[in-house]
Amino acid sequence: MERRDFITVLGAGTVAAWCPGLARAAPTGQYEKLLILIELKGGNDGLNTVVPYADAEYYNQRPRLAVARDRVLQLDSRSGLHPALEPLMPLWQNRELAIVQGVGYPAANLSHFRSIEIWDTASGSNEYLSDGWLTRAFAGAPVPRSFAADAVIVGSNEMGPLAGAGTRALALASTQQFLRQARLAGATGASTNPALNHILKVERDIAGAAAGLNAGYEFRSEFPVTALGNAMKTAAQVIASKAGVAAVRVTHGGFDTHTGQQNTQQRLLKELADGVSAMRSALQEIGRWDTSLLMTYSEFGRRPRENQSRGTDHGTANAHFVLGGRVKGGLYGAPPALTRLDGNGNLPFAVDFRDVYACALEKWWGISSVAALNGRFRPLDILQT
Repeated sequence: MERRDFITVLGAGTVAAWCPGLARAAPTGQYEKLLILIELKGGNDGLNTVVPYADAEYYNQRPRLAVARDRVLQLDSRSGLHPALEPLMPLWQNRELAIVQGVGYPAANLSHFRSIEIWDTASGSNEYLSDGWLTRAFAGAPVPRSFAADAVIVGSNEMGPLAGAGTRALALASTQQFLRQARLAGATGASTNPALNHILKVERDIAGAAAGLNAGYEFRSEFPVTALGNAMKTAAQVIASKAGVAAVRVTHGGFDTHTGQQNTQQRLLKELADGVSAMRSALQEIGRWDTSLLMTYSEFGRRPRENQSRGTDHGTANAHFVLGGRVKGGLYGAPPALTRLDGNGNLPFAVDFRDVYACALEKWWGISSVAALNGRFRPLDILQT
């Protein structure tokens, strides 16, 4: 098989952002703790996810889309979860679920492409950075070389927070497909051509990662038979391999609900809750729940006022979940200020998304967040020490 054919075959299911020749400092940080990012692609509607059921303005803004008060899963006297998220209630009751309300950033951009770029690079709305925030974090505090990879991406070929040079990241559809394809990467020998030598080295590193990411663990925990359920199972198999990865990113798409939102979001939120519940069970099974931190993110929220198509348009501030055995469960941030909308009818934000990232970097991994986030932010106090 020609080298170009190998790259084509491997690229069909697996993308490698692998820079083996870069110098790296001695391992630092606490990467025995795992970070799992769950991307809600398309812009999840936070108001119908964490429902301000005690606020009459919510029902004024959404006469057709609002979740009825008697269907809300009450969290406190004014906020509750969408009923499709019922599988998350045991985590809430065990105080393993933190809900951060009003997450956003100044001068929010309502373009899918630009806003997710801002979230992935941890940049300001007027800054354009090429490296993902995890790429910069790992450059400053390298993941041990003994790990099979710095990070694995499941359910998408977009590198997102791992974009840029210097990271050992793999994007794969399934661990089994990756293992089959990576067997083609058993390159040996060398060449006098520097470019070919680089390809040979990348192939050997991918083969090494494949050997470590053995997907043979048989979970007793059951995963839902959905796209997200399959992605969660793939991620769990990677984690169970014990080969070592610092982070996993899973993508759950379909949240751009301009039309017919009610049924679509209900299905997507149920898939999210079922997938997270299954992942929790799997992590408990392999003794990793207390050393895993799960965080959701999305490029933006939705506008408070429903549109004419029984949907919602691009908005700003949003609610996000942080879960794990070391999480201090509860409500954080601020409830949606529905009487203080901006000139476009969008919500003000209360928590900068980079404060959430700073929590993962400083409080979870114990590493500096300044270079990774291109500035100094205040880590949320949502983790047990």
